[in-house]
Amino acid sequence: MIQIDRNRKIHGREIAITTYEYEKDSVVVEGRLTDNRFAKTYFFSSGESRPPGIVHDLVIRMVVKGPKLVIDDIDVDMDTVPRKDCREVLKTLKPVIGMKIRGGFTEKVKKKVGGAKGCTHLVALLLAMAPAAVQGSWAAVAQRPVDPEKYSGAALNFLENTCWVWRADGELMKETREKLLDS
Repeated sequence: MIQIDRNRKIHGREIAITTYEYEKDSVVVEGRLTDNRFAKTYFFSSGESRPPGIVHDLVIRMVVKGPKLVIDDIDVDMDTVPRKDCREVLKTLKPVIGMKIRGGFTEKVKKKVGGAKGCTHLVALLLAMAPAAVQGSWAAVAQRPVDPEKYSGAALNFLENTCWVWRADGELMKETREKLLDS
């Protein structure tokens, strides 16, 4: 087992994601990424020292329309950044508006807004938000009895092979197919 001296931590990253009810068939997914340095560090370019503290405090809010999970709008706040020119990327996530959260999403996001086109921290947060958006959207739908005719095909296609439990030849997928397709 790996032993950790908890008195020697140097960096921490927290990602928090919350989903809120919004308009009919839509939710707002809010994600926050906070990087905290626990020790004095030095800037690579100038050699100047930087005291411990928050380096990044970034927030993304996106409207996701279900059941196809389309990103309908997106906003970014950058409360704390290491350099003022970091804020020049506030609008760089706009190209993901209209994208569907489904298989291939990560690759498409990286191609559209990754690397020098944007901020690696915002992209990391957005990619962490995608599965939470799926969960939050479903939680919004599941607050009321679910109409199998409206969601069965989309749900089955979306869930299949997303993890071990939802594998195509697994017991849960078999049971769900039988129940939804027989109703």
